Amino acid sequence: STLSSSSAASDVYKRQYLFSLLFLLSLPISAFNVIYTSEYIDVLNEKVILDSSITIDKGLIVSIDSGYIEVDKTNSLIDLRGYTLMPGLMDMHVHFGQEYLSKSERPGKVERETAAIMATQHAYKTLKAGFTTVRQVGDSGMVAISLRDAINAGHVIGPRIFTSGKSIATTGGHADPTNGLASGDYIYPTAEDGVINGPYDAYAAVRQRYKDGADGIKLTVTGGVLSVAKSGDNPQFTAEEVVSVVRAAKDYGMWVAVHAHGAEGMKRAVIAGVDSVEHGTFMTEEVMDLMIKNGTYYVPTISAGEFVAEKAKIDNYFPDIVRPKAASVGPQIAATFAKAYKRGVKIAFGTDAGVQAHGTNWREFVYMSENGMPAIETIKAATIETAKLLSIDLTHGSITVGKVADLVAVKGNPLDDMYLMQDISFVMKGGESVFFNR
Repeated sequence: STLSSSSAASDVYKRQYLFSLLFLLSLPISAFNVIYTSEYIDVLNEKVILDSSITIDKGLIVSIDSGYIEVDKTNSLIDLRGYTLMPGLMDMHVHFGQEYLSKSERPGKVERETAAIMATQHAYKTLKAGFTTVRQVGDSGMVAISLRDAINAGHVIGPRIFTSGKSIATTGGHADPTNGLASGDYIYPTAEDGVINGPYDAYAAVRQRYKDGADGIKLTVTGGVLSVAKSGDNPQFTAEEVVSVVRAAKDYGMWVAVHAHGAEGMKRAVIAGVDSVEHGTFMTEEVMDLMIKNGTYYVPTISAGEFVAEKAKIDNYFPDIVRPKAASVGPQIAATFAKAYKRGVKIAFGTDAGVQAHGTNWREFVYMSENGMPAIETIKAATIETAKLLSIDLTHGSITVGKVADLVAVKGNPLDDMYLMQDISFVMKGGESVFFNR
């Protein structure tokens, strides 16, 4: 019944999109943008297309012509000859409103209002870095949901956001906000607060996120590195609890992403039918094969692993309970990614930005390349594969006639040098140019 419901929802979405496309194209012709590009990356066919003109009208790509077409004075020309054009990039694991600080740098308290203000800065940095769409998987409450709505309304400049709202944890688990507090210093969190125990709690937690306006669900099915708790990889949800969360989420048309380091927690989650596994540090071949069978995406976040492994070498950077977890988990993620890619697990780009600094998302391309993924596939992982994970591949994820004009460009060809991804020269979101550093 879940598959039938999902298929029906997909059919409705496709009909709505086609109706909207036909309506937009039926409107009177207005001034449009033409982009000249000496090369663009066709992620669907894994090749570079030379010397093209891309015409954009009402936020959509309406034609792609070979060569450079004539552009009259009533229309705008964006000359990107000498640049490589790509679809807008997507990061499936960010945390706007936070960046990890050492013990000496960390303030005594951070108000939610401060996190919300900082989130607007993080969103703008991320957009300028070429990421026109992100998935925020977990925050302190309503920050990402509110920021998403403000961006959609045009009040704030930032990427398109899909968010889970507050992560769902079990008592004492990763994302239990009361970890590390004295027993008299907090009120016991409820399912609505994102802490559950048992299948019935699972339904209450999911329904609260639906009520809040979340797009999906984030579960922390194992321990975590940066939580104030001893284990970084033990399973923290029963199989029944994960199944209940997935069933409830699918009832409301929501995706489910799971934070997971340990294999047993991953196995329970994949069998339950989650959409993606985040981090996947100690993933076994058994789990990989289950993911291949079920079509589950892997979001590696190598960048976060590299960051915490490096910082674990510094005395007093992490709390004492965190440091050994960072030292053991961090270096393993890259090795797991290499094995998962080679085995054939579907991979979607994600960085865990907010652990490391926002705007440094480009490093993930380098790490993925260094660990065995061809350059063109790293671009695919951040475009068409991420679009598939979000179920927006009909409208986003490639430079294709009829799709939304989310486009980015770099000077030179990143397929020859992935370090070029750190210097995005041009960003267009929804047909609007938001950044052009000539």
